[in-house]
Amino acid sequence: MENGLTKIVITGAAGLVGQNLIVTLKEMGYSQITALDKSAANLSVLKQLHPEISAQRVDLAQPGDWVNFLREADVLVMLHAQIGGLDADEFHNNNVVATELCLEALAANPACYIVHVSSSVVTSKADDLYTRSKATQEKLVLEARNPSQVLRPTLMFGWFDRKHFGWLSRFMRKVPVFPIPGDGNYLRQPLFARDFCAVIASCIEQRTQSEPVSITGKQILPYIDIVRTIRDVLHCRTWILSIPYGLFYGLLQVYAWFDRDPPFTVFQLEALVTDELFE
Repeated sequence: MENGLTKIVITGAAGLVGQNLIVTLKEMGYSQITALDKSAANLSVLKQLHPEISAQRVDLAQPGDWVNFLREADVLVMLHAQIGGLDADEFHNNNVVATELCLEALAANPACYIVHVSSSVVTSKADDLYTRSKATQEKLVLEARNPSQVLRPTLMFGWFDRKHFGWLSRFMRKVPVFPIPGDGNYLRQPLFARDFCAVIASCIEQRTQSEPVSITGKQILPYIDIVRTIRDVLHCRTWILSIPYGLFYGLLQVYAWFDRDPPFTVFQLEALVTDELFE
């Protein structure tokens, strides 16, 4: 099938990967793209940048007419995910229930090819709401009838990065002191979003079907070096302050009493300081 005729549906399309993926797919000649997302603000940006794309605001955890897009799709790229927060129901609804409804819709479209963006955390030592719900989500996709490829990326950065390095950058611009837990020497393998989008596009082109594949950045960097690089690029004079892990953990717990949707949680802290590498 010619690229211009391939109907691609992207869930969670207005996030970091989705915004970059649409650029990649358009450059490759794909034009029949439907973007589904529940964030009004992020979807508004997507519509401004790509007015020719069908962009729909939907809650995938709720049944609706949006399932018709999936029943007519040739390819489904599953990017939807709850990443942060403290509400177990949000993780279950946005990662598990939403995926169940997507796969139910595809029961009438068994030829639709799925590229599912899982996460490296499903094989990590971390054990939190995100890890458990992503593992369940991945299992649902692997058990579905549709041909599929599961990708497990590491921490990503790039255009439209609002939650990871983007959040660190905004925070660093606002404060004179940037706290990090411990010595900051836990290793990370940051992955550039456009590189990852090239992998997704390759899967779509080749209709690959293999065991889940880890997609990692080639550079192995201590977290503190990443923070220092962001500071240098921004030309900030921010003082990077090392705080004992226990104190950092306690401060996050106190903050969570006042904000039920904090930008950084104790679960994410535990995952951050877990020193492990992925293949």
